[in-house]
Amino acid sequence: GRDASPEEAPVILDTYANTSSAGSVIAFHKHQDDLPAGTLGVLSSFGAGYSIGSVILRKR
Repeated sequence: GRDASPEEAPVILDTYANTSSAGSVIAFHKHQDDLPAGTLGVLSSFGAGYSIGSVILRKR
């Protein structure tokens, strides 16, 4: 395998530290302009206490 590029795997830890399950939402918000309108995706988060959640998103 290879390491993912910053464009493929955005990192927010250096700016926001460990935000637990909110990290994926923050990363999505900061990088959403890279997605064309109509793009469909899945956002998944894992947090403390074995909490998990996923949502299907479509870019407007």
